[in-house]
Amino acid sequence: MEQPEGGAASADGADDAVEALDRPLPEGVRRRVVALVSDAFGGLTVAELPAQLRQYARFTASRRAKFAGNAMAAAVANDERFRRRIADRLREAQPELAGALESGAPPAAADPVDVAAAAYVLRPDGWVKLVAAAGEEVQRADAERAGEESRREVARLREELAEARAHTKTETERLRVELDAARKEADSLQRKLRSALSEVKRGEAALRRSKAETENVRAEAAAQVSAAESETRRLRARLGEAEASVEASRRAAREGRSVEDMRLRLLLDTVLEAAGGLRRELALPPSSMRPADSVDAVEPGRMSPKDIAARALSETDPALLDQLLELPQAHLIVDGYNVTKTGYPQMPLEKQRLRLLGGLSVLAARTGAEMTCVFDGAELAAPVLLAPPRGVRVLFSKPGVTADELIRQLARAEPPGRPVVVVSTDREVADGVAKAGARPVASALLLKRLSRV
Repeated sequence: MEQPEGGAASADGADDAVEALDRPLPEGVRRRVVALVSDAFGGLTVAELPAQLRQYARFTASRRAKFAGNAMAAAVANDERFRRRIADRLREAQPELAGALESGAPPAAADPVDVAAAAYVLRPDGWVKLVAAAGEEVQRADAERAGEESRREVARLREELAEARAHTKTETERLRVELDAARKEADSLQRKLRSALSEVKRGEAALRRSKAETENVRAEAAAQVSAAESETRRLRARLGEAEASVEASRRAAREGRSVEDMRLRLLLDTVLEAAGGLRRELALPPSSMRPADSVDAVEPGRMSPKDIAARALSETDPALLDQLLELPQAHLIVDGYNVTKTGYPQMPLEKQRLRLLGGLSVLAARTGAEMTCVFDGAELAAPVLLAPPRGVRVLFSKPGVTADELIRQLARAEPPGRPVVVVSTDREVADGVAKAGARPVASALLLKRLSRV
């Protein structure tokens, strides 16, 4: 029951005015005080609780101790009426401990922390000393536990040190054995290396000898080939004579020559078969060349792009392009965008390509010349789906390669002497293909020619 006045409560109030803690409540005692308050909390009505604790009235004792511990400890320390109510509940719950404390004879067998917590709530005479003694007891117990843990830790560390030393010793011995084995292995490898180097040197010497022998064999083979070619030429001459004789024999046979002529024909047939067998044995390739073909000269009726340029035609006359394309095996290379952007730049790129390729297809069908149209692939956002027209090769430059460079590569790829005509207004392209032997013409010339298609 609550005792707000008289009796023990008045005595507690007088003692509180005299006794007070000069240091914070030990942590162990504080936790025990919170537990006592939490246990007694449920026996109070909401009206009897301080305002800051009423929100925890429906909590269990363990939840109150967990979530309202600080608030309950502060209420016991600062709210005298609340403390007395908790003291009354403590007297009801633990009458023997409460009676012993209030009589000044705390039980010797009780836990000092429990005694200090109960004394802090009941506030009997000398409660400050009991709390201080409990704090010292807790510190002493903690010190003893810490000392015992330190001793156990030292023992454990000594055992680990001994194990580490033993392990280190074992590992050192193992490493020493491995080092000796590695040294022996290194010595063996060095011997093998020296032996391998000797083998390599001998191999190099043998390779040099093989190269020398190969060169000798090649020289002998070249001499044999030369001799075989001489023999082939001689046999060809004899074969020509034999063929002439055979033809004469055939004419004689057709004219009813004598039996002797027939015997001669049989002899010539035998020679021919012998020459054919010799040709197969020597594996001589057929030859369409003659000695006169190796002499460099200009044949009648054959003209080059330079000869066409010397006819005094205007550079803008479409007839010039017609004459160039009439040359045998002429190849027309067109700088696509250079032509389209000169003739119809206002159109989209796709329509520019289609218009140019359509005109080139008709021109190729009329002239029979080989035609290649080159576009710059750097301006493409995606691959072009384009079916090249008949007679026109369509190329796009690769990433990192301009159309100008691709045109120069095409011009350099052609053999010397073939008529190659490059259509571009770009001076750098014109100069480059001219060095490769091609004939550059302006884009306007092709546009004029296509307008007549």
